[in-house]
Amino acid sequence: MTRRLLLGYLTVALLVLLCLEVPLGIVYGRAEQQRATRAAEDEAESLAAYAAVSLESGRTSALEDRVAHCAERIGGEVVVFDASGGPVASSRPLTADQVRDLAGTREVRSALRGRAAIDVRTALVGGGARVLAAAAPVPFGSSRYGAVRVTLPTDAVRQRVHGVWLTLAAVGLVALTAVAGVAFWLARWTSRPVLELERATARLAEGNLSVRATLATSTGPPEVRRLAVTFNETAARLEHLLASQRAFAGEASHQLKTPLAALRLRLDNLEPDVAPSARGGLTAAVTETDRLARMVEGLLAMARLDEKAVTRVPVDLDRIAAERVQTWSPVYEARGCRLALGVEHSGQAFAVPGAVEQILDNLLSNALRVSGPGSVVLLDRRRPQPPRRGHREHRTHYAELHVIDEGPGMTAEQREHAFDRFWRAPGSTEGGSGLGLALVQRLAAAGGGHVVLETAARGGIDAVVRLPAVPSHGGPGPAPGRGDALRQRPTRRTAPVPRPRFKPHNGARP
Repeated sequence: MTRRLLLGYLTVALLVLLCLEVPLGIVYGRAEQQRATRAAEDEAESLAAYAAVSLESGRTSALEDRVAHCAERIGGEVVVFDASGGPVASSRPLTADQVRDLAGTREVRSALRGRAAIDVRTALVGGGARVLAAAAPVPFGSSRYGAVRVTLPTDAVRQRVHGVWLTLAAVGLVALTAVAGVAFWLARWTSRPVLELERATARLAEGNLSVRATLATSTGPPEVRRLAVTFNETAARLEHLLASQRAFAGEASHQLKTPLAALRLRLDNLEPDVAPSARGGLTAAVTETDRLARMVEGLLAMARLDEKAVTRVPVDLDRIAAERVQTWSPVYEARGCRLALGVEHSGQAFAVPGAVEQILDNLLSNALRVSGPGSVVLLDRRRPQPPRRGHREHRTHYAELHVIDEGPGMTAEQREHAFDRFWRAPGSTEGGSGLGLALVQRLAAAGGGHVVLETAARGGIDAVVRLPAVPSHGGPGPAPGRGDALRQRPTRRTAPVPRPRFKPHNGARP
């Protein structure tokens, strides 16, 4: 920004200098040319009058002295012609060819015809020097005229004009230097608080709520200082609100766990004393208590997920998937379902420590809740290959985990709201807090990935978890970083995917 401001200031200053100095130099050059022309005219007229008097009285020697003295004084040449064009007096010796050439010039011919107007022009003479020539008629009676030709060198005029141009250029350079110094100071004064605000805004967007733009409040234009004060107030208020929210969620979750546990214990103790006709109400109360406990656990987990403290590390998705299948298989078998592990591999990916286990636990729990007896839930792993043509070198590659069930599935509108907090699918009969998918989404986003719900081949749900893959052969891949993707919304697709191949776990058949 400083460079752009400095360039802008210098451009404006240069345009102003050009608009001032160029016309001034042109006007001075023309004035010097006119001054030299008037001097040549005056010398020619003065010598013409003197030549007329001298030739009429026969004092040619005095005329020659006057011509030599005039030529020496002006640093040029003087030639006096009679009425026939022959030389009468000259400031330097002339050959016959030179006399003929000079007599044939336009200004001499005009003077020999007795024209009152003085013909002034610029001509090239010996050595190629640029001179200014002027001729005036010398009257010899009523109808015969001689001529006086005076030439002045224009080198002095040109040197003076060039000197003026050099002076103007030097003044312009000094002015530009001064403007550059002042402009650099102004640019730094203006850009430093803006750059600090930019850096502070970027850190705030990354989750650093304690950032403040302190320098911008004390330097820079008043508008920028007011903006910095407003930014600091906004950041402080945002930090306070989020801290209060986290504190409330954490404290409320902790405080609710103990009375919920006591309530569940009391309900269990009431079972022997409840009449058979009231057992349904007691079961419903226990179910709702369990759902409330799960909701409290979900709130506590989300409160612990501090966006500014998460760090991505490489994790082995294949190992974690195998462990979760081994852990959940007995639970599935107890419900009359099967849990299978896909035959493909996904390798390593970047994720928050412990996040993949929580993601799979929530997804497997949801799949079990909607699966009927005899159904199969597949935990599949994939690592899609990037396209060979037209792909960008630094494009992020993802490893995928799929949890595919054979439940009733969801409509496109339901999948759109599935990641909202406390949202539950219509018709849900069993307990659920409505926080599981929201927590899954945040955990995946904290690792730089995302979660989508797609329609499975058999009508159920294919929950797809995509995490940044660790490069297998040193290729481009994402570096571990902070959870800046927590605020990203996942992209939801509705196109069905083909049913993947899998092998049953522990000898189970699909």
